[in-house]
Amino acid sequence: MSARVVAVGALITDESGRILLILRRNEPSAGHWSLPGGRVEPGESLERAVIREVEEETGLRVTVGEPAIQLEIPVGDGRVYEVHDFRAEIRSGELRPGDDAADAAYFTPAEVRRAKVTNRLVEYLEQAGVLPPESP
Repeated sequence: MSARVVAVGALITDESGRILLILRRNEPSAGHWSLPGGRVEPGESLERAVIREVEEETGLRVTVGEPAIQLEIPVGDGRVYEVHDFRAEIRSGELRPGDDAADAAYFTPAEVRRAKVTNRLVEYLEQAGVLPPESP
């Protein structure tokens, strides 16, 4: 039986439709761009975890909105990350990488497709409706 790790992520876009991503410093997926987020701490609500993780990784304070997508990510060592991604809006703060983020930046949809992103991120962003499907 696999160990489940409950985690959250924040789907944040700016007024021009760019998506906020962080460069992961630690495993899993170190060196890949992904949504800001991380593990939910014991006794912490999903929404509170989103607020904490975004502030730790980006320096931004957010208001948590609607759920965007939920997914399961097996990491190969018997653990499965159960990830709850929420839409979020920036309330305050200045964008700067922190905690386990090596960098933080906004990406246009085309840049997301060219970047070294975490496994299946493009597919998840398409499912969440923030990344238009690639035209054939």
